Order: sequence, then C-alpha cells, then structure tokens
Amino acid sequence: MATEQQERLKIEQLREHSADELEQIAGREKENLEGWIPALASEAEIREALEKAFDYRGDVTLTLKDGRAINGYIFDRRTGTTLEDSAVRVIPANERAKVTVAYSDIAALTFSGRDTAAGKSFEAWVKKYWEKKAAGEKNIAIHPDALD
Repeated sequence: MATEQQERLKIEQLREHSADELEQIAGREKENLEGWIPALASEAEIREALEKAFDYRGDVTLTLKDGRAINGYIFDRRTGTTLEDSAVRVIPANERAKVTVAYSDIAALTFSGRDTAAGKSFEAWVKKYWEKKAAGEKNIAIHPDALD
C-alpha cells in the first residue's frame, strides 16, 4: 500500500507525464488482430498465424479444406514436425464439445470475434486508477468489464 507522500508524488508526476510514460513494462507488442485474415500460402505462414490465433483472446473462424467452417476459441495447440502432426483444439461457439483440427486441414483463418483483452492491459488499469486518484476520488475501485 502506498503512503500519502508516495501518492502525492505519483499525482504530481501524472500532471507532467502520461501514465504510459511512467509505466514502461518490457514485453511483447500486442497486435490488433481483430478482423485480420492472414495469408496461409506457406507452412511458415500457417504456423505463425495459428500461433497468433492461440494467443488471441477472441473467437476465430477456421475454414476447412472440406468447406466446413468452425467458429470458436482456440484454447490449445500441438506443434509437430509437419502440418499433419500439428493441431489446434477449439471450443466452438455455442457448443461444449471440443474439436481438434489438424493444421493441414485448414484452408483459411479469420480473426472473427472481438478481442476481449484489447485495451485492458495492466498499464491501462493503473492509468485509470491514478487518474481517479488525481481527480480527488476516494474509495476508488476499478471493476472489470462484464463478459459478453
């Protein structure tokens, strides 16, 4: 818990600098993937796109080579030496049964769902907290957004 002196110092810093300037955390740059349809022309592109899909916090649509489409959340993946040995596991939207799809069966990938984590970094949370504190609010509580 911060002391009053530390809080006053933080408020003074916010008057001169943005929270982003004060809270620099090293890490992977987040891409805005929502709506992206990657080219899956090579094995490397397929692997890279599915790795990004695994990290994505929204639904994707996998169009299979047999014409079926699976819309859901990729929660697991196994990478093998070939596309046939590699697979993603998907929880289809509005279903409970999990589906396993080989990389070699995927014709297209679309980042179709809303990225539920977009704009909700720890840095954004800290910035909201200190902005409320600087405005003089008391008993500050920042609540998470409701899930859809």
